[in-house]
Amino acid sequence: MSHVVHVEGLTKHYGSVIALDDVSFSVTRNSIVGLLGRNGAGKTTLLQILSAQGFETSGRVEVFGEHPYENDRVLSQICFIKESQKYPDGFTVRHVLDAARLMYRGWDDPFAQSLLADFDLPAGRGVKKLSRGMLSALGVIVGLASRAPLTFFDEPYLGLDAVARHLFYDRLLQDYADNPRTIVLSTHLIDEVADLLEHVLLIDRGRLVVDQDADSLRQRAVTVTGPSDNVARFTAAHELLHREDLGTAFARVTVAGTLEPGDRAKADELGLGLEPVSLQQLVVLTTGQSHRSHETSEESR
Repeated sequence: MSHVVHVEGLTKHYGSVIALDDVSFSVTRNSIVGLLGRNGAGKTTLLQILSAQGFETSGRVEVFGEHPYENDRVLSQICFIKESQKYPDGFTVRHVLDAARLMYRGWDDPFAQSLLADFDLPAGRGVKKLSRGMLSALGVIVGLASRAPLTFFDEPYLGLDAVARHLFYDRLLQDYADNPRTIVLSTHLIDEVADLLEHVLLIDRGRLVVDQDADSLRQRAVTVTGPSDNVARFTAAHELLHREDLGTAFARVTVAGTLEPGDRAKADELGLGLEPVSLQQLVVLTTGQSHRSHETSEESR
């Protein structure tokens, strides 16, 4: 089975609020997937359903080929780490790791101990006495050392400072190379994780608006800068995503689509600069388009 997650027509309602709207996708085994989107887009709701902490209103949900609800075969292969992770009162860091050792069959204790040292986290300190950053570090240590076949990180690293976040990314990538498994990173820190991702799922207003491998996605758009008339000629056959006028005679335009052979030579002739569009810029442009389409459909009703 090449897919560890398969979802078709997934919908979730909270009363009149639609949290997820007809979402369909698959996640390939042994891949790092970015689940991207604004706060409130539906990312956490989706992860909760996949890990049996929530229920779909309708649609089909399969994890390791089965529905996850009350399914030990499935749930024993999942590790779900979130920002607001809770631990029993009175637990120390060591108690959390001891519990994780019993919970996860692939637990790597030497790796966990090395991560404690990396993040400078005292094993004997009470969880209640940990700072927000230390709590985040504890969560990512459990998630990494669990070696679970399917690991969800729901922005648990937000409490880490920039240096510690990059330490997490480095350790994740190193360990993934040695111990492949499926890792889903739910985040809005897109530029920071962009180089880690092999596939991108982008959710906006509960709808899946991008489901694409990261390399292809990075080639979905290009930014063209130069004299306004020449920019207009060069981009005439492309879908406009964003335009910025730089004074009266120059423009900076982002268009959808990949460049054709000869386009770079043509751009040089016209005195134009071509720049790749970052993953974060693509997400901003795509969600902006999604919001404009939503507003237009609302106005037409």
